[in-house]
Amino acid sequence: MKQNSLNLKEKKLSKIAFSHVGCEKNLVDTEHMQGLLDKEGYEVDSNINDANVVVVNTCSFIETAREESIRKILEYTNQGKEVIVAGCMAQHFKDQLLKEIPEIKGLVGTGDYQKIAKVLDRVEKGEIVNEVSKIPEFIADEEIPRFVDKNKFVAYLRIAEGCNYNCAFCIIPKLRGPQRSRTIESIVSEAKSLVKKGIQEIILISQITTNYGQDIYGKPSLAKLLNELSKVPIPWIRIHYAYPTGLTDEVIRAFKDSKNIVPYFDLPLQHSHPDVLKSMNRPWQASLNESILEKIREEIPSAVLRTSLIVGFPGETKEHFEHLLAFLDRHKFDHVGVFIFSPEEGTAAFDLPNKVSPEVAEARKDNVISVQQNISKDKNQSYVGSKMKILVEKISDNNELIGRSYNFAPEIDGNVILSINAANNDLKNYIGKFVEANISFADEYDLYGETIEIL
Repeated sequence: MKQNSLNLKEKKLSKIAFSHVGCEKNLVDTEHMQGLLDKEGYEVDSNINDANVVVVNTCSFIETAREESIRKILEYTNQGKEVIVAGCMAQHFKDQLLKEIPEIKGLVGTGDYQKIAKVLDRVEKGEIVNEVSKIPEFIADEEIPRFVDKNKFVAYLRIAEGCNYNCAFCIIPKLRGPQRSRTIESIVSEAKSLVKKGIQEIILISQITTNYGQDIYGKPSLAKLLNELSKVPIPWIRIHYAYPTGLTDEVIRAFKDSKNIVPYFDLPLQHSHPDVLKSMNRPWQASLNESILEKIREEIPSAVLRTSLIVGFPGETKEHFEHLLAFLDRHKFDHVGVFIFSPEEGTAAFDLPNKVSPEVAEARKDNVISVQQNISKDKNQSYVGSKMKILVEKISDNNELIGRSYNFAPEIDGNVILSINAANNDLKNYIGKFVEANISFADEYDLYGETIEIL
């Protein structure tokens, strides 16, 4: 990734590289910072070895993410590079980081990434900069420059930032601030811009996507947004982080009525047992889990269901865990992500009694993975012998095409690996295009097949 500034400003001396840790919301922040620096004449390069300044955009959601973030910060400071720390760790530890790692040249909070050029200018002048707002309030709109990798054909479109919920295990409201939604007009405008850049799939993201618009329109307005986005000429629109309370009849109808909103439901349910959900400060969810899953499958038989779960939450008993396994067996999700509870200081769950031992939590995670692998394999094998529409994204080292059907979200689900049925065919002609393919084999993660034609 090397960007050439389109303006006539004098090129700056610093060569900047980015190192990204964390979720896709963090990735969007990185892309905005890249775009802003490029606009100001900085050379932004993906080759960290050639850069003299590295912006590490960090994650602080759980301990393992913090450890990875710190490892990267120390790696680049030890190389003698000037390091600016952005994102959730800067927000979370704005007072400690500069004291404990004095080699850091600047901090940029989660609501301050739009100031990255000014921060870098001050760092170049020798200042140690702490640009972290106490409460994040900013959210970028379509007017804020953003780098979109021309080698990728999927882009995340952030429709809101922050969260007003107080789940007992989650530090995000403290790191990202209260919910603040963008207008429908702003989101549609950016979607159209992404289409012009060759994007084939847009993924809508926020902390709670189904709560979109509550703060600016007085009520959740995802259905209205989806109806407007469905008019944008983009092949696929996918929604992540859809909480059950917001999957109203209107939202489900928007899925059904649209030709480009894929029937993929990402539902971060976290658990199934009422007692555990109550401890998680999600007491409303237990009664909804069953009904919303049944409604989705009844209304949209082709729906693909993904969820994320937490095991080892304080007070989770063997009975609670067996309830979760039965829940998985009954509903047979297509995809499941499972995490071990991480106690985060500043959250309600940090001091809860009846901790689950690390050994038991790890065993429960392995148990969920084992159960889900069998379910996912059965799900995938049901596609063998069928024809599927595949977005081709890259070429493997074995000269096969790698892509995805709508059943798979990027990075977190599987792939579709395809051979070519025509000799002397340039594989590069397929990249970024949709093909029809015959599916001939499946395992618990991926599908395999042969291309028929470019659509």
